[in-house]
Amino acid sequence: QVQLVESGGGLAQAGGSLRLSCAASGWAFSRSAMGWFRQAPGKEREFVAAVSRGGGVTDYADSVKGRFTISRNNDNKTVFLQMNSLKPEDTAAYFCAADSTAIMRYVSANHIAYEYWGQGTQVTVSS
Repeated sequence: QVQLVESGGGLAQAGGSLRLSCAASGWAFSRSAMGWFRQAPGKEREFVAAVSRGGGVTDYADSVKGRFTISRNNDNKTVFLQMNSLKPEDTAAYFCAADSTAIMRYVSANHIAYEYWGQGTQVTVSS
């Protein structure tokens, strides 16, 4: 059974850092592009970052570019989101997602492309 489990969320001060992890199981992780999305209360889910199957291609939302870094370890079936220079507007529930139909070196910023989702981890940034 496909499972994505996020961890690493919590409370951080503005300017601080957090590292999110997403452990995957139940399918061919290395054949999936992986993404991170977030959703703040009262707002729609928005794209944060994505990484291709082999890790060679990444994409970021403009709001996090230069501050967040997505990476993956296919041997351990884990995807990471390193978040630096956090801002209060980064406060949200963060979800990892898998696009198992992605071709090599392809990523999507559209949540519709991702068929597997984790339960989310809360990130709260205080000013």
